[in-house]
Amino acid sequence: MKVHDESVPMEQFERFLNSMPQVSVELVISFDQGILLLRRRNEPAKGEWFWPGTRLYKGETFDQAAKRLAREELSIAIRLGEMLGVYNHFWDTGNLPNVETTHTVNIVYHAHAESNAEDIVLDGQHDDYRLITELDPTLHEYVIRYLEDGDFF
Repeated sequence: MKVHDESVPMEQFERFLNSMPQVSVELVISFDQGILLLRRRNEPAKGEWFWPGTRLYKGETFDQAAKRLAREELSIAIRLGEMLGVYNHFWDTGNLPNVETTHTVNIVYHAHAESNAEDIVLDGQHDDYRLITELDPTLHEYVIRYLEDGDFF
């Protein structure tokens, strides 16, 4: 099947987000120095330290989306590890003008960086990154859940 990565008209995409969950792929990326977190610039979770994530395109496999995510949003190469699980996220905010709440279905992978953390180039969705080596109880509850489910520390 052909991958459909073309832009969806804003009004159509807003109608979709207001009536259906969006399927996303997220990555918990391990570097030698720790686990990568990014600070979000957009809703939902604006200002939170979170995982890199992307919506799944029609015709795209989870693995393809995960590798595209690392390449396009971080400019790094990864080696995919195990799938940590499938999660639901419910947000009281949206990232578009006519979207008040967001529901995502998240396919989460553990990945291993094949690049150095210094090679990361952030796209416009994030304004900073950090590597963590222990569970920080001040992190967002979804981040904590992934870390606990993956038993990283």
